[in-house]
Parts: sequence; C-alpha cells; structure tokens
Amino acid sequence: MSTTIPQVAQAMQTVLTSKADAAAQETKFVQRESKLTGAKFTQTLTFGWLAKPEASLEELTQTAAALGVEISPQGLDYRFTKEAAHCLQQVLSAAVEQVLAADPVAIPLLQRFTGVYVHDSSTVALPDELAAEWAGCGGSTPGPAAALKLQVRLDLSTGALYGPLLQAGRAQDRTTPLQPAPLPAGALRLADLGYFDLDVLAARSAEGSCWVTRWRAGTALYEAATGARLDLVGFLRDQPTAVVVVDHAILLGAAQRLSGRLVAARVPPEVAEQRRRKLKAEARKKGQMVSPTRLALADWTIFVTNIPLDRASAAEVLVLARVRWQIELLFKLWKDHGQIDEWRSQKPWRILCEVYAKLLAMVVQHWLFLVSIWAYPDRSLRKAAQTVQKHALHLASVFDCRDQLEAAIAVIQRCLSFGCRINKRKGKPNTYQLLCATGGLP
Repeated sequence: MSTTIPQVAQAMQTVLTSKADAAAQETKFVQRESKLTGAKFTQTLTFGWLAKPEASLEELTQTAAALGVEISPQGLDYRFTKEAAHCLQQVLSAAVEQVLAADPVAIPLLQRFTGVYVHDSSTVALPDELAAEWAGCGGSTPGPAAALKLQVRLDLSTGALYGPLLQAGRAQDRTTPLQPAPLPAGALRLADLGYFDLDVLAARSAEGSCWVTRWRAGTALYEAATGARLDLVGFLRDQPTAVVVVDHAILLGAAQRLSGRLVAARVPPEVAEQRRRKLKAEARKKGQMVSPTRLALADWTIFVTNIPLDRASAAEVLVLARVRWQIELLFKLWKDHGQIDEWRSQKPWRILCEVYAKLLAMVVQHWLFLVSIWAYPDRSLRKAAQTVQKHALHLASVFDCRDQLEAAIAVIQRCLSFGCRINKRKGKPNTYQLLCATGGLP
C-alpha cells in the first residue's frame, strides 16, 4: 500500500520526537531537565541542515527558535559532544527502521518484477580523531584513518529505502547485513562487483528472485547444454564483427553451477582502447602486469543474469543493468545537495553530529519524495530537493501540530508535482527514457 501524508507525518514525529528523547536518555546526552531536549536538538539540526546544508551556528539557533527553543550559538556549540553524536546515531537507526514505500512507478519493464532492488555504498572521510568510532583504511593502504561507509538498498519501483546502514570505512561491501537479506520472490537484485558472491546469487535464485551483475574475472563459466568449460576469450573472439550483443545460456561457478545467461555487449574501439590504457596504468602503479585475458575482454561489457529469456531480452537486460546507476545518483544528491560530507567545524564530535543529522535530513527528504514525485518516471530528485529545502523551516515551525504538519507536507506535495522533471535528451537518452522505450511507453 502506498505511503500517505499522515504516515509520513507520523514517521517524522515518532522518530524526531519520542525516539529522539529516548535516545537522549539512553546515551546520557540529556541527564537533567533542559530546554534543549533530545527531540528539540535533533529537530533543530535535521531541519536546519535540510533547509541550508551549510548553515552556521547562528542560523541553526534560528531553526531552534522556530521550534520554540531559545539558545545562543555558543550554547548550541557546547552541546556537540560524544553523547550527542551517539544520540543522533540512534535516532538515525530508528529512522532507517521506518521503511516507507510509494505505489510502483508505471514503467512496464520494472513492473515485470515484484521490486527492483539496487545495492550500493558510499564513503564519508572523517577526521583522524574519529578512527576509534569508524576505522578507515589507514596503515599501508591509501585512504583516511577514519571513514564512515553508508550501505543502502533502494527499491527503484516503490522507492522503499533500506538504510543508510553504517559501517566502518574499511569494511568490505560483502559484509553488509543487506547482502544476505532475502528478497521477495520475483524481485530483481542489482549490485556492482563489490557485492559479487556466488553463494548469495545462489540463495537469490533459490528463493525465486532474479539478479543481474557484471561477470567477475576468473569466475568459471560452463556451457548450459553440455557442462563443458567455456573459454570466454575464445568464445567472444569468434563472434562475427557484425554481432553487437551476445546472449548465451551458461552455468555460473565451479561449485554452484547456477543456471543463467551470459549477456555481453561489444564496445566501440575507442572505449576498448581507453579501458586497456587504464588497466595498464593501474598495473604499473602496483608493479604488476596485466593479464592477456583482461586486455582481450576489454572489447566487451559482460554481464551474467538468471532472468529467463522470456522475461527480458538481451537488450532489456542491458537497460536493467544500467539502472543500477540510479543509486549512484542518490548518493550524489546526498553529497552535492545535502552536503553530508562537508562541514564548517574542525571539532570531531561536532562533525560526526553533523554527518548523522544530515543523513537524517536525507531520509526525511526521501519520505517527502515518496508522497509526491516517486510515481513519475521522469522525476528529478535534484529539482525536488531544491523545493524541499525551501519548505524545511516551515516544517519545523509546525512540527508539533499533526494537522499543520500534514498540511505543510501537502503543500510540498503540490509544489513537487510541478517542474521537478528531467528534460528529455535526444542524443544521449536518460535512463528513464531507455526504460520507457524498452518497456513500451511513449
């Protein structure tokens, strides 16, 4: 069932009020009666940075005033402690548990699946002083000593957001709790090579869900008909020059032997040459040689999938694989517009408070998208975020009154229904244009 405005208002008030106050008590951020309760502190930062990601302390105190709390910039700055960060982290976890969803977007190709779930992560580098909280790479591995990894799963059909779940920056993507999480039968899983795991793919196949992923070099392929090992380099080299896309029945994995398809698309010569130059440059940095196999396969973009042929053609599989980039655009929105990886302070705990609060703001913003523009295939989340930003302080000013809060969300809903669309492109079609064209929409 589609999320409604009352449900969004209830989720916002539950998380940013009762959950925030409970977290403040548990983390000892609030130990005695104070005008700046856990709820008011969380609301001040969430709505303040939602309205203006680069807001100063003075501007945040204005947001606090809109919420009925009078506090000086110095007084607010004093509250950015380790306990405050842990409080905000707990509130963020509570927000993540509120999984809201819109009606499935009307794109026939996506509607062939019970959901289209994209997995990915993004990393925020932190001050070295926070390495004990969130360990980065450090040591001999290039990278920050402290970093926070955000793990997210997004259903592109309904907009249901699972995450961001927090991990240390050094954690491998395959270790996220989202990796083994089951999917509904008939759903589609899309993830990059960081999540490639044959046992996970086998589990998804067993539960009746589908997957599309790039082929990981070295993973064994076998002929579906005979079980003979497939020489991928030779197989693709023997394809006629006129063949642009190959669709071949295979078994995947030496032990798993998963039934599936190899879908390979030939790339233009200049793209292949660029790939080879990049492979050689990366090898030189490591003092290694590039294998002839990798150089030969640079002519192709190679995917493996278990989607049956009668459910998606090779061309449709390639379009679905491209859809994975939509979650990259979500992270880009959070970083470029929400500025979750930027701050004005040099104080470690204040920085961590800002990261958590801005992530909270992005979750709240996403909820607003669900009751407004998610149903539009040509939605522009960037334009929508700009509109939400203009209304954030009004949300703060009416936050304590459910009726007024719902009315404010309804205003945002109406505003987002106009102008928050992607312009069509003729030369290089947007992903939504490819999806609609493949799925049969005009």
